[in-house]
Amino acid sequence: MTTSQQEVYRFLEDRFACALACTECARACALRASLAETEGPYDQEVLRRKGIMCAEVCDTTCRVLSDQGPQDVARIRGEVEWCLAVCLESAHVFDADPGGAQAARSCRECARACSGFLATLG
Repeated sequence: MTTSQQEVYRFLEDRFACALACTECARACALRASLAETEGPYDQEVLRRKGIMCAEVCDTTCRVLSDQGPQDVARIRGEVEWCLAVCLESAHVFDADPGGAQAARSCRECARACSGFLATLG
């Protein structure tokens, strides 16, 4: 296998890993947001909003990464960078929530996958 073939495989593997992590994060964040009390303190409202936002950003990022058509690398980079930032911010919010450990973990895993894919993009 040549270096260019290895780079292509690495790119595809990292892209798939990022899309998969985004899917898992979207699921975990949506679940956590749905379990937040509807009538609760301000922190619960922040938790719901962050969970919904993170789920939507991760879902959109997964769609961008899964698109088979020609894509603009700058658009992909921007979407993945946005996802990385939202996931890290959401993980911080979920850390403060006693029931948010799984969502925080999923957010961090997604952020790591996004970071890895961004490194592959160069």
